[in-house]
Amino acid sequence: MSGATVFPGTSLVTSSGGPAELAEAARLAEEAGFASVWATEFYDRSATVALAAMAQATDAIELGSAIAYAFGRTPLVLAAEARDLDELSGGRVTLGLGTGTQRMQQDWHGLDGLHPALRMEELVPLLRRLWQLDSAPLRHDGRFYRLHLTPTAPPRAAYRERMPIFMAGVNARMVEAAGAVADGLVGHPLFTVEYVREVVRPALARGAERAGRSKPPPIAGYLTCSVGPDRARARAAAAAVIAFNSTVRTYRATHEVSGFTQESEAIRAAWREGDLAGMTAAVSDEMIDAIAIAGTPEEARARFAERWQGVYERTLLWPPAFAGHEAVRAVLETFRPGG
Repeated sequence: MSGATVFPGTSLVTSSGGPAELAEAARLAEEAGFASVWATEFYDRSATVALAAMAQATDAIELGSAIAYAFGRTPLVLAAEARDLDELSGGRVTLGLGTGTQRMQQDWHGLDGLHPALRMEELVPLLRRLWQLDSAPLRHDGRFYRLHLTPTAPPRAAYRERMPIFMAGVNARMVEAAGAVADGLVGHPLFTVEYVREVVRPALARGAERAGRSKPPPIAGYLTCSVGPDRARARAAAAAVIAFNSTVRTYRATHEVSGFTQESEAIRAAWREGDLAGMTAAVSDEMIDAIAIAGTPEEARARFAERWQGVYERTLLWPPAFAGHEAVRAVLETFRPGG
């Protein structure tokens, strides 16, 4: 059975290791025939630095950030980094931006964390204007951003006239913002098929309609993917990822729609007690099967075809970061086109 036929648009998103390891993962993903590879960002790693390393290690595979923090950089710095990355990669980069939670915005970036959707709706068009700085000076006085820039020397033209900007969103309001201003949505790892159908697609459509767009933008959706010969170990790793993500109160809506309120409450209760084992134990088998792909390679391929085929325009397979490069290789081998 051909992976290229059964799993079109399959991509890798990896959080395992530093820039050198991420560059190697990108090289292997290109070698395996994956459609794209995406870098992540957290308090101990930079998505833009990772993308620079990935660009140097690859020739043709599409690259993306899933995500880079939208509010941790000024619009000017973010636009400049993205411009350089697009040139460095030969026009292969999709800039995926996310806000993080309100607490992350406040405690990590020193912001008030208020009105993130409105802020994103202002930021994304502003970035596009910054990429056209060679055409005209920029004067922007908005609700969240002030930027007055008249170049003192001719700026370089952007490598591409329009670089794709994707936005991450979980709750309906942010997803709607992506539908209005972004070129795509980065779907969250806790999304289920039901949540995508009942909440995400309608919100994207509302945003697109509000902005007068002809159709909603596509989704590049995370899918936790834990694969290995030891089925129990693979499923336990997926449960740990789900439990960690479920500690965020903002994400409760995904579990409510998907029927996992009880599990979500048990996970958060264990988390408040510092009971890591209890958090993972609270993740039911049904929850694993609804949110992730976990098990042997044969099971993973079958489950993808059965449940996730066609849910996203681009599926971002996400190996558990704590499982290291071995987990990345297992996912690449399992979903290798033609394999």
